Amino acid sequence: MKDDAHLKTAQDQVEAVLRGDGAAPVVKAFFDEPTFTASYVVHDPETNQAAIVDSVLDFDQPSGRTSTASADAIIDYVRRHDLTVDWILETHAHADHLSAAPHLQAELGGKLVIGREILTVQNVFGKIFNEGTEFARDGSQFDRLLDDGDCLMLGKMPIISLHVPGHTPADMAYVIGDAAFVGDTMFMPDYGTARADFPGGDAATLYRSIHRLNSLPGQTRVFLCHDYKAPGRDQFAWETTIAAEKTANVHVHEGVSEVDFVAMRNARDATLDMPRLILPSIQVNIRGGHFPEPEANGTRYLKLPLNIL
Repeated sequence: MKDDAHLKTAQDQVEAVLRGDGAAPVVKAFFDEPTFTASYVVHDPETNQAAIVDSVLDFDQPSGRTSTASADAIIDYVRRHDLTVDWILETHAHADHLSAAPHLQAELGGKLVIGREILTVQNVFGKIFNEGTEFARDGSQFDRLLDDGDCLMLGKMPIISLHVPGHTPADMAYVIGDAAFVGDTMFMPDYGTARADFPGGDAATLYRSIHRLNSLPGQTRVFLCHDYKAPGRDQFAWETTIAAEKTANVHVHEGVSEVDFVAMRNARDATLDMPRLILPSIQVNIRGGHFPEPEANGTRYLKLPLNIL
């Protein structure tokens, strides 16, 4: 009976979130300008249980050097505020920065989580990078793979997982109280939406995913994974609302049809260069932030496949 009561309470909380009267978690953003990436620490103010969303490992591509300054700022914040990290959440296998999840886990604990469709991404890019049998394509690099609608608990607050593919097959959004962490599905209203031309991406699917997110209550706070400054805007921004996205997103505001969006998105994507760090990022991120195993000389290497992307 106790378990049934707990499940009922959790479901009540989920329904409250989707009605728009869920509690407000505390959200702290960390912006990495070299990769234009926003990472977040989100916690339940009643219990101080915390999750980290989309962390960044500093990577200097010309030298091949990594460092942890960005992740260490998160660690310092968590410790100063006496938070307990339960979850390290990835919205997808990022193509523009390396995940710092292993470093954060070593210092703070927490379970590493991503959507189950990471298996599709691992299979696609495992072939691109000609990975051998030593690279498991079963998601075992992560502690938990989530399906659409799965619910985790952050203290007394539910984390609702929404599968929102289109940018990649594996994109997940996480709704926690009145906050939604939407990864790369959309950006600030004045900048638009994510590209959909990566392997497994699809503009029509992205359109439907965005409309699914826009069905959340209008007052929902939306926390984005990136900002690139729209023309005419001088400051970076990474927080908006569902209402603002629905009414003002330059690519997909109310009244834009799926046909028109797909035509715009495909035409725009055809003009875009590949992200600067896509090849190192994907190799690391499909491994849950770990680097490939060292070779006989003790050195780890990343591959650079030619003329594939």
